[in-house]
Amino acid sequence: MASATTAPGAIAPSVARSSRPRLLRPVLMLGGVAVVVVASGWWWLHSGRVVSVDDAYVRAAKIAITDDVAGIVGDVAVREGQHVNKGDVLLRLRDRQIQIAIAGAKANLAQVGLTMEAMKRDYQRMLRDIAAKQAQVQSDQANYDRYANLVKGGSVTRADFDDARFKLAADTATVESLKQQAAVQLARLGGDADVDVTTTPQYLQAKAQVEEFQRQLDHATVYAPFSGTVTNVEATQPGTYLTVGAAAFGLVSDEDIWVEANPKETDLTYIKPGDPVTVTVDSYPDHPWHGTVDSIAPASASEFSVLPAQNSSGNWVKVVQRLPVRIKLDRKPGDPPLRAGSSVEADIDTGHERHLADLLP
Repeated sequence: MASATTAPGAIAPSVARSSRPRLLRPVLMLGGVAVVVVASGWWWLHSGRVVSVDDAYVRAAKIAITDDVAGIVGDVAVREGQHVNKGDVLLRLRDRQIQIAIAGAKANLAQVGLTMEAMKRDYQRMLRDIAAKQAQVQSDQANYDRYANLVKGGSVTRADFDDARFKLAADTATVESLKQQAAVQLARLGGDADVDVTTTPQYLQAKAQVEEFQRQLDHATVYAPFSGTVTNVEATQPGTYLTVGAAAFGLVSDEDIWVEANPKETDLTYIKPGDPVTVTVDSYPDHPWHGTVDSIAPASASEFSVLPAQNSSGNWVKVVQRLPVRIKLDRKPGDPPLRAGSSVEADIDTGHERHLADLLP
């Protein structure tokens, strides 16, 4: 067989094929490095604008339903998980005892009014008694003066003169005593003989007692302070004795709802009130909510702890703190219900963008 021959000056095919990988390798290496550099630069320029927080939870206004009146529960008007509106009746206490107390307080108030009127009239009687006794003293004084002249001439006996003198002294003392009694009575009337009975301290005290029992009667029925859902109702049943301040059950608002995010302090550099936020609740991963940063806490939670961390021991270890950020949600009709305590992921758009000039010294 005849072997193939290669023309002079021509490159063998095998040599050409082996040279291509040598050319592609540096191109691919440099291109890969360039892609990494460009991607890293793009990521650096655009990262840092959105702060993602997975330590966030749904929060809602909630309250433990209590009463400032002690008593036995007569009726629980709600059931577990029931939605109530502001002003709806939640529970009622047995109020028979309070009604009896009101009747007694009203009777006492009426008696105080009668007593004060009697005191006013009694004061007028005292004044008349004083006037009558003063007239008697004037008569006694005239008899005493006449007997004093006659005893010298022997027209009256010494005994008659002494009787006149003693009678004058006794009636004068009686007048002073009556004046003291009238002064005491006037003081009880507040220094005004024509005082309006309804303005006296005694009457006002009795009236306050009536109002206090009326307040207790009014508060024997507990109303919802805001709209929401009641919970833990089974803890209070008819016949349960509630002390003042004891929690009957809970009420969680379905209107005053927000998200509390707890970003690291190092992520708070550019976060500010008004920044837009996208929220995803773990219960509804396919339903995002939108909102804005409402406020940023002025202090970390550790500042309010009973035993805050101390740095004076010399064993201090720096721990990155988290500060609560309150997010106001833009809730719309048809949104799924939000439950307090649910886990949330929040993406806060700070609007901050990096520039290459930031790299320059």
